[in-house]
Amino acid sequence: MNLNQPCPLPDRKNARIGILGSGFIVSECHLASYRQAGFNPVAIASRTQENASRAAKRHGIPRVHGNYEELLDDKTIEVLDIAVPPNIQLGLIKAACQRGTVRGILAQKPLAMNLAEAREAVTLCEKAGIVLAVNQNMRFDPSVRAAKSLLDAGVLGDPVFATLDMRAIPHWMPWQSSLGWVTLRVMSIHHLDCFRHWFGDPTGIFCSTRTDPRTPFPHSDGICSYILEYANGLRCVGIDDTWTGPAREGCPADLRITWRIEGMNGLAMGDLGWCKDPYTSASTLRYAARGHTVFQAPQLSGSWFPDAFAGTMGQLLLALETGCAPMNHGRDNLKTMALVEAAYLSAAERRLVTLDEILSGTAAANPTVPSTP
Repeated sequence: MNLNQPCPLPDRKNARIGILGSGFIVSECHLASYRQAGFNPVAIASRTQENASRAAKRHGIPRVHGNYEELLDDKTIEVLDIAVPPNIQLGLIKAACQRGTVRGILAQKPLAMNLAEAREAVTLCEKAGIVLAVNQNMRFDPSVRAAKSLLDAGVLGDPVFATLDMRAIPHWMPWQSSLGWVTLRVMSIHHLDCFRHWFGDPTGIFCSTRTDPRTPFPHSDGICSYILEYANGLRCVGIDDTWTGPAREGCPADLRITWRIEGMNGLAMGDLGWCKDPYTSASTLRYAARGHTVFQAPQLSGSWFPDAFAGTMGQLLLALETGCAPMNHGRDNLKTMALVEAAYLSAAERRLVTLDEILSGTAAANPTVPSTP
């Protein structure tokens, strides 16, 4: 069984990509991964033209637009890659839909400020005939993809218990302080989406949060722990620890993002190889099933950052090429957005919150449901 297959890529790689944004995630991940995959970014724009020019020079992008509107008006662009703060992303999606010239949009996660805005983005794109994909890139980490293959092939048997354990200090973005977001909408959203990718939709979530001592701006969701309940008895547990002890205050660090899946027939464990020293390293996998005498440890090629980003854009380009929905399409992502809102509500009300009550809107009238924490 080959667990080291590269992400599927389109035959046509020269679709003209226009990029909105030029921050860390664009320069260090999107563009590095796209060039390696052979994609064709042709234009870039940012809030600061100097930053866009710097990214364009580094990654060989021929055209720098003076602002977002200029790039949106560029009728030669076929695909938009939007990597901007969530409070301005919906406005850019609206503007692209109004122009109706691009065929596809890859939007950053979180897709919007809340589930209602995310639904609006999805509906706008569907009405405009634009394929919308969301940059839930953890799905395309090599170890996560290998775990999905093991599950789909039945190697592990029916899943019983799964965990994702993040002990890491991520890059916080400047816009987070104005929104009051730390972990749930920024990092946990990856892990919740990963559980959905592996196992489908849970019935509900228990979530508990506290502040991160290292983060100075007001927030509620610094350190997060949660349990996903599934109707078949499966339980998934996430620990998102952005403190990790005083790792920047004079204590040795123990940084990692690891996962574990226990099934009726086998056990699999992985490491995403991120937030370490060096900052990103190869992802790893170990697994064993009944009949094995030792753990299997296939060599995986690549890491979460930056290699997984070719997967999210690759899915969109494949969708445009084949007419099939991308794995990370916007309508599917609404359930991930709903699960994040359920986590906030669970933490606020200290109870199990079902996915259905968020998706159906029955929680919307409750004043404790936060659009921002």
